[in-house]
Amino acid sequence: MYRVWSFVANYSLLLISGAVIALIWANTDPHSYHDFVEFVIADDFFIGHAHLDEHGHVHRTLTLHYLVNDVLMALFFAIAAKEVWEAVILRNGSLRGKKAATPLVATAGGMIGPVLIYLGLAAILGSETYNAVFRGWAIPTATDIAFSYLVGRIVFGAGHPAVRFLLLLAIADDAAGLIILAVFYPSGELAPEWLLLSFGVSLGVYVLFNWLPRRMDRHNQMRPNSTWMRKVLSFWPYVMGGALSWYGFQEAGLHPALGLLPIIPAIPHADRAFGMFSQAETHLHDLLNTMEHALKHPVEIVLFFFGLCNAGVEFSSIGAPTWLVLAGLIIGKPFGILLFGWLAAAPMRLGLPAGMRMVDLFVIGCVAAIGFTVSLFIASVAFDGGAVQEAAKMGALFSFAGAGISILAGRLTRVQRQDL
Repeated sequence: MYRVWSFVANYSLLLISGAVIALIWANTDPHSYHDFVEFVIADDFFIGHAHLDEHGHVHRTLTLHYLVNDVLMALFFAIAAKEVWEAVILRNGSLRGKKAATPLVATAGGMIGPVLIYLGLAAILGSETYNAVFRGWAIPTATDIAFSYLVGRIVFGAGHPAVRFLLLLAIADDAAGLIILAVFYPSGELAPEWLLLSFGVSLGVYVLFNWLPRRMDRHNQMRPNSTWMRKVLSFWPYVMGGALSWYGFQEAGLHPALGLLPIIPAIPHADRAFGMFSQAETHLHDLLNTMEHALKHPVEIVLFFFGLCNAGVEFSSIGAPTWLVLAGLIIGKPFGILLFGWLAAAPMRLGLPAGMRMVDLFVIGCVAAIGFTVSLFIASVAFDGGAVQEAAKMGALFSFAGAGISILAGRLTRVQRQDL
């Protein structure tokens, strides 16, 4: 239990605290809460919410909500992208080869199932409801990696192969979620020419500060140029490149919280990874892992403010979108993961990890139904502020029910815990 509490303290405690404070504040003094969230930091600024003024010029207002959701959350998505990048690109990456095949297929089921449940139930409720909630179809596709991993360890034990399967699924889910956010939820009118700035800067810093020094050092074991880059310039070229990449995303009309994604592949990284929550990761000292370690505590603070600025939903806002999001997560995730996981393991003959049963896929689906962080984020961009957005956010918050359902499902299916 100490290790479980240590995990919560390291990855989730501030986020939970922010969400709880927001819920209490919004339900006791909603006016002051919303005034706080929409506090104007700078008006007529170069970043912020965009709208046209009376002369037809773009006018940007930087609010606390924009600072947290669109600027600071870019650090959170950068860390998620780092894990996805390593899982895909490294030779021993967890999303490479046959070992990742069944989790990847199961991930597809864990996204298709919730969408079908969400839209199917919305259609049953009538065209008016369907039209009002349609844009939120992606909200129940999300899986909160940190909370799901925590609950998975409680249900299966840290040594059970289902925990690793769950982590692979959650990472793949995150990768798909990043694509969905970029493609289906632009933040404004698209101006794709600005992406030339984002990807051009990323390519430039990769060539000048990563590839070229290594190329110049290829016959010298002392690696003087790479060492000089690391010791003198350190992470600064990538920080400046990341800032320009973020600005390119904002001006391109894509969600700027994804603006650091192009810079991640440009940063020098180790040739192996131990996994997102592995203690061994702390012993990797390549620049990419060093930057991730440095960002850990700042991102925890960012997640506190994310919870504070997004989870403040009045209980009176509960409505159809709440139950649609919750049904998509609680029903669509488990059955989608079970069906597609079975298709991969049996008809496609990809198999399951040794020690895993087919019924464990259903329990994994129940664990993956905890959407929370990413579901909240998608809800905030899928709908304009108002009753529908508030109700959808409540569904994301209620997805914590997946923890209790997972524990019950584990007992009913007689999961044999395997501790390290």
